[in-house]
Amino acid sequence: MGDLREPLKELNECGLPEALEVMGERWSFMILRASFNGLHHFEEFLNELGIARNILSNRLAKLVEHEILNREPCADDKRRIEYRLTPKGFDLLPAMLALRQWGQKYGVEVAENPVLVDEVDRQPIGPVSILAHDGRILDHTDLWLTERENVGTRADGSRSAPSPALGRGDTVYSGDDSKLAANG
Repeated sequence: MGDLREPLKELNECGLPEALEVMGERWSFMILRASFNGLHHFEEFLNELGIARNILSNRLAKLVEHEILNREPCADDKRRIEYRLTPKGFDLLPAMLALRQWGQKYGVEVAENPVLVDEVDRQPIGPVSILAHDGRILDHTDLWLTERENVGTRADGSRSAPSPALGRGDTVYSGDDSKLAANG
């Protein structure tokens, strides 16, 4: 990944320690998974996950504190509380899917059922990938660390410009590594 290394002792120079502080244990991920599956109430989480009441209460409070879940009264019964994913919570979906796919690939072989599919064509989703700014699929050999002031400076000294941001529904990968489908 280049001649530079991340400052590994500087915990606040990287987002990973912060993410692990919030999400770095099993029950937080299981609650998040349950939220993505439509659970909203304390009792639903308690029954579906088989989690101890005190641990659930603690983890829900932490997820609310870090604005991953919102705690709000139910629309139909103001005495009941719902936990709803925030935009920050929904942004964890790619990380959740990447961990799930990794577990399916390297964990105990389990035939996934139900299968997570694309709503449009009902085919299984592809692997979560690392994408370049222009949509190229990258692997670990394509990654490079550089100082912030050198972002966009190629190895030969020439400058590059970022491509337009990819958006929901843009086609990134056409199935042939030599071709990328046009956005939109």
